[in-house]
Amino acid sequence: MLKLRHLNKIALLVLLGLSSLSSQAEEGLGGSDAWLLAVKNGKPMTGFRFRYEDVNQDSRNNLKEAHAFTLRSLIGWQTAPWKNLSLGVQFIGVSDLNDDFNDKKWNVNAPGKSGYAVVQDPNFYNVNQLYLDWTAIPNTKLRLGQQSLKLDNVRFIGNVEFRQVMQVFSGLTIENQTIPNTDLLVGYYADYRKATTSQKLNDDTAIVHANYHLSPTENLTAYGYWYDTHNGQFAVTGSANPSSLVDLSNQSVGLRADGGRSINGHWKVLYTAEYAKQKAITGGDSHIKAHYYKLGLGLAKGDWYLRADQEMLSSNNALYAFQTPLGTNHLFQGWVDKFAASNPVHGLKDSYLSAGGKWQAITFMTEYHWFDADQDFSTGGGMGKHYGKEWDASMAYAYNKQSTVKLEYGSFHEGDHYLGSSSATRYRNTQKLWLTTNYNF
Repeated sequence: MLKLRHLNKIALLVLLGLSSLSSQAEEGLGGSDAWLLAVKNGKPMTGFRFRYEDVNQDSRNNLKEAHAFTLRSLIGWQTAPWKNLSLGVQFIGVSDLNDDFNDKKWNVNAPGKSGYAVVQDPNFYNVNQLYLDWTAIPNTKLRLGQQSLKLDNVRFIGNVEFRQVMQVFSGLTIENQTIPNTDLLVGYYADYRKATTSQKLNDDTAIVHANYHLSPTENLTAYGYWYDTHNGQFAVTGSANPSSLVDLSNQSVGLRADGGRSINGHWKVLYTAEYAKQKAITGGDSHIKAHYYKLGLGLAKGDWYLRADQEMLSSNNALYAFQTPLGTNHLFQGWVDKFAASNPVHGLKDSYLSAGGKWQAITFMTEYHWFDADQDFSTGGGMGKHYGKEWDASMAYAYNKQSTVKLEYGSFHEGDHYLGSSSATRYRNTQKLWLTTNYNF
């Protein structure tokens, strides 16, 4: 793929030139005064998040229970438009406030951390977002630079906002709303920074995304994602050789229908139907061939809902399973993150019930998951098809529009997959608890 990193400076100069031409006929304040006014009339990109995370797991390594106290500070500002341009700048600082957990930043054997369970929120201080918006074309916005991306339910493209270090992409995003009831987006990104590392990965990502609003609460979405990894290697869990690595360069193309339809003045039917195919692109491992589906149905009344869903990430003959390396995986397949890094090669079928609602300023949510393999296991004494089950629950209190407090709990219980084995691919009993406070300006 063409390296967008070589075009960033040229594209920035083009945007500045076009904006200058389009603004020559504008009347109003002088340039310097107008720019200062644009800065003054901008909006904050600032917030602070303090979190306590506890991780208690059964482990062959006898890891200690982790107690992580971390603070994330986001400080930024986006200017109001000036000559069709708007600048967004945001800095991030993540501070580990104690040493009773393994943050896996660089040296996992650092004193005081190697013996603990993992909480991947390392100390990190850097630029989080730095981008330029250009809006001279009607119904169109171009954004160039390092930016946060969230599409649909963030299954395929997300910013992993749950973790303290956010996932951000560097490149160009073009959004257009010329067609009635339709949002179009195309993007190309030269690299991205994962939420679990402070280092950028020079992987090319291309996006084509079209969202048609069937109604104010229903959407039909078609998408294509092309991911070309230049790091070349990706660990796939659950294989006969757990250390086996593959080149994950792939394309995913799919269609999604999602929303809620009112059936009377009080009740609403909730539904989701989604299907995608994944296959290798140039350089990708030849075994990359899998499909994805999600089906869900539920009912809602007022602020309360109950629904049942099933999500399948299929397996290609136990050699490869559907992967979502750029998504916010923490929100899927349970909150304990047993499958967040990669999906096991035998595939994963997640059947779950969820319910939630709001009472005054308190929001409740709970989920119960059953995890099974897509394909049967053919070898190994005592192995079964059931990875395990998980129960998750949360309660959030909104003190006001700026402040929230949230308590979350997740408990994963191992199934009969690799039962009794000491294999590294075994999914062991794990409990996690989070207490988070947010303040956003």
